[in-house]
This record gives sequence, C-alpha cells and structure tokens, in this order.
Amino acid sequence: MKHNQFTPKLFSVLKEGITREQLIRDLVAGLIVGVVALPLAIAFAIASGVSPEKGLVTAIVAGAIISAFGGSRVQIGGPTGAFIVIVYAIVQDHGVAGLTIATFIAGFLIIIMGIARMGNLLKYIPYPLIVGFTSGIAVIIFSSQIKDFFGLPIESVPADFVAKWVVYLQHMDEVNWISFVIALSTVLIGLYFHKVTGKVPGSLVAIILSTLAVSVFDLPVATIGSVYGEIPRGLPAPAIPSLSYETIKQLIQPAIAIALLGGIESLLSAVVADGMTGSRHRSNAELVAQGAANIMSALFGGIPATGAIARTATNIRNGGRTPLAGIFHALVLLLIMVSLAPYARLIPMACLAGILVVVAYHMSEWHNFVSLLKSNKMDVAVLLVTFFLTVLLDLIVAIEVGMILAGFAFMKRMSDSVSVEKLETPGDENSEQLFEQELSTIPKGVVLYEVKGALFFGAAQQFQDTIRSLEQKPKILILRLRSVPFIDATGIYRLKEIIRHFNQQNVTTILSGVNENIRNDLEKADIYSVMAPKNLLSHIDYAMARARELLGNSESTH
Repeated sequence: MKHNQFTPKLFSVLKEGITREQLIRDLVAGLIVGVVALPLAIAFAIASGVSPEKGLVTAIVAGAIISAFGGSRVQIGGPTGAFIVIVYAIVQDHGVAGLTIATFIAGFLIIIMGIARMGNLLKYIPYPLIVGFTSGIAVIIFSSQIKDFFGLPIESVPADFVAKWVVYLQHMDEVNWISFVIALSTVLIGLYFHKVTGKVPGSLVAIILSTLAVSVFDLPVATIGSVYGEIPRGLPAPAIPSLSYETIKQLIQPAIAIALLGGIESLLSAVVADGMTGSRHRSNAELVAQGAANIMSALFGGIPATGAIARTATNIRNGGRTPLAGIFHALVLLLIMVSLAPYARLIPMACLAGILVVVAYHMSEWHNFVSLLKSNKMDVAVLLVTFFLTVLLDLIVAIEVGMILAGFAFMKRMSDSVSVEKLETPGDENSEQLFEQELSTIPKGVVLYEVKGALFFGAAQQFQDTIRSLEQKPKILILRLRSVPFIDATGIYRLKEIIRHFNQQNVTTILSGVNENIRNDLEKADIYSVMAPKNLLSHIDYAMARARELLGNSESTH
C-alpha cells in the first residue's frame, strides 16, 4: 500500500487495523509514559524560566497533536531538555509573552520546512556536531540546577555560564543541607531505581518520597508552591498571540532557533525509534505535525515542543507500537493535572533539580563524546568547537559554526580524495591495474592523465595546478574522466582554463570517459567554445583513435 509522505502514521495504522491486544499494550504504554512525563514536564518548564503548568500544558496539547498527526508510529512529543537553553534565554530577553510569540512563529516555520521536504536534509547533520551541542546543553542544564540542588539563597542567577559559577562559588558557604540531601537522594533514585523495578520511574518515586518528607516533617526547603504558587487544574483557554511587524522582527531569530532545534530533535528521536522498532517514519509528515503542535502549544500558553527520545524509548520498551500510545499519554497527563494539581505545589525544588541533573547526565552522551575524541582531527574540532560555543556563547551560533566547520572538513576530505595520475604505456608495474588491458600503447606525443574524484570547487584548483605543471609538452593531452562522478561550476571553469591554456601552446585536449550527466553540464557551460565537439568522447578507445587521427593529420601537414 502506497502512502503520501505527508500522511500521518495514525491514519495508516487505522486503515490497517489495530488488534485488541495491541490496543491494550498501547494503553499500558501510554499510562506509563504519562507518569514518566509528569515530573519531566514540570522540571523542564521551571528550568526554562516559566511556571510549572506550562510544561504540563505543552506535554498534553503538543503531545496529543504530534502523536495524532506525526509521521512516526511511536514518537512521544512534549517539552524537552534540549529547549531549556533557548527558552530560558528568550524569557530573559523578551518575557513569557515573547516566548509564546516565538513558539507560535516557529510552528509555522517548521510546517514550511516539512512542506519544502526538508525532513530528509536534516538527517545529514554531522554526528560530531549533534554530540557537541547535546553535551553542551547537558552541561548548561546541570549548571542551571546548582542553586536549587544546594538550596542556595540566590535571588537572581546570571545567564552567562562563567558568571553563574562565580555566583555559585560565592554562596557555597550558605548550602541548605536538607535541600542537598533531597537532591542527592533524587539523583541516586533516578539512576538506580530501575534495578528494583522498571515499571515505575525513579523520578516519580523520588517526587513522592521527598514531597511526603517535606510535608510530614515541615522541612525548611523551597517548594513549587512557595516559588510559583498553585498549579491550575486544567488547560487554559486558547488565545491568539498579538502579532505586529515589530514583534515578528524582534522574535524571528529566536523563532528560527526553536524551529531548527525542534526539527533536528524530532527527527533524531524518530530515527532512534526506527532503529528500536524496525519501522520507518515519514520525516516530512513529522515536521508538519511538530509545527502544528508548537502552534497549538503557543495558543494554550505552552512552551516549545519536540520529539522526546527518552519518553519515546520508554513507550517502545513498554509495548507501544501505534500513535494511540502517545495520545493516551497526553490524556493521562490531563487527568493528573485535573485531579492532582493541588498536590504538585508541595514538590520540593531540590527534587526537581535532582531530576534534571539525571536528565543532564543521560543527555551528556559522555561515552560517545570520549569515543569521538579518538577520531580524526577534523571531527574532534567540530565536536569541541560546537561543545564550547554551546556552553560559553550560544546554541544557534554553535550549530552554525559547527555546520560551517563540518562543511570545510568535508570539502577538505573530498579535495584530498581527488587524484590526477599520469598513465604510462603497458609495461609499467601499475599499468595492468590502470589500463585493465584496454590499451596496447600510447602514441608518441600523447600524454594520458586519469582523474579520480569529484571536480568541485574544493578540488578544482589542485586539479588545475597538477595538469598545468606538465614536465613535457605533448601534442595531445587526454584527460580520462571515467572516475569523475560529478563536476560543479568551479570545476568546469578550471577545466576550460586548462584547455584554453594548452590551446595557446598548440596542445590539443581530449576528454575521455565523460558520462552523460557531466557531458550535459559541460555543454550547458559552452565547453565547445574552447574545444571541438569531436574531442569530447565517452570511451578511452575513441579518445585514442581520435588522438591517432589528429597525429596523422599533423604529420600529413608537414
């Protein structure tokens, strides 16, 4: 059965039919993922500088839309740790209202990315760059939780990474040891509770135990209620953000940042899910759904949403195999918000800090980071530059610079892979391999060079310099291009310069082994302005015959 690449997976699954057994598995998976998502949604919202209910609203609204209209069977959407850095910066610079507008605009940008079929392009982002900015985000998340982890009495924490740690160190003699014990216990439970049982998330156990301890013993620590007040019971009424040319101009850059990171994260999560289930997602449908989810999240006052790798993996491990599991997860969160919201105010801030430290640990991908440090120098450079720029400067700058650096690294490797070899008459030790017994002799006065690799702008100058540095001046130069897969405008320009250079020295250039695509590109670039059409040939036999013909004509004129 063929499906349009924009058809939501849910529609396809419903057409195929869902068995009663799978429906039950999806319901159970949705229940478990909803419970797992509860503390994370609250923690991500607080870490992003907004009130806790905004994280729940995002997980409910965006999570339901991503599952209902996305291109993955098992993707779970909602607020994620990757967005904390961007969202916090936007809130600091433009306020919560500015964040809502930026999220709203970003939703439309992601939809445009999907409609433009950019889903496939986002898959080509280099792995060292992804590990670099993901590890950088993990360090920033960890750093943002030190205040609540140690219960430090700091009114305002600087946004700058270095300044933040300077302030922390200045207040380290004012640690609230009760907060520290709660946070440390949360980390230990979060990391090791799965050894007791994998059915109940350690973060939820930590929240229940710490909340009970704080309430029963009236412990002097900050809680959600003491910092943010009551959490509303239910979703707010949707409202369209107030847009103007000035606000769009101010917020377009943050919106682009949200759109890019949202697109990258959602497709990364979908790819991971494909590897775990053996299925295949529809990347462009996923982007369109992610865009719609962010628009609706903004309308309900939520924050940016994307595919959540950890929650998606939890869904898969617990039997979720259709988008219904993600919809059930959103409904579970809505029921919890309606029924248990008043109790959320009792959750200690130190516990949420501990949960986010565990999130940062898992995000850090330190095993992959260390492994990449052992790879080639260019990959290491991309990794470290992206990492340090993310931590010390800005995430989007880090991605931009990382992509540019990775592009230069790729061009360097491609350029190094291009070789120009002079082929000798059979009898030379390498001749059998080079000629494959196609030729018996190369006529006197003919020089044959084999070009291997793509002739693009990164390699074009090297190609030109090599060819023009001929030690002897032949009558005919044959350039064998059978191993050239493509040639760009710069390569064509350099090739024409070579031919023009040898024309001035009365040396005829013949191009051999030119495939149809390259021939078309050369003809469009007016290659016949510098050479005769008879000298552009598809096979070395024809090139050698043409060379003998030209040599015969030359001798007959003398």
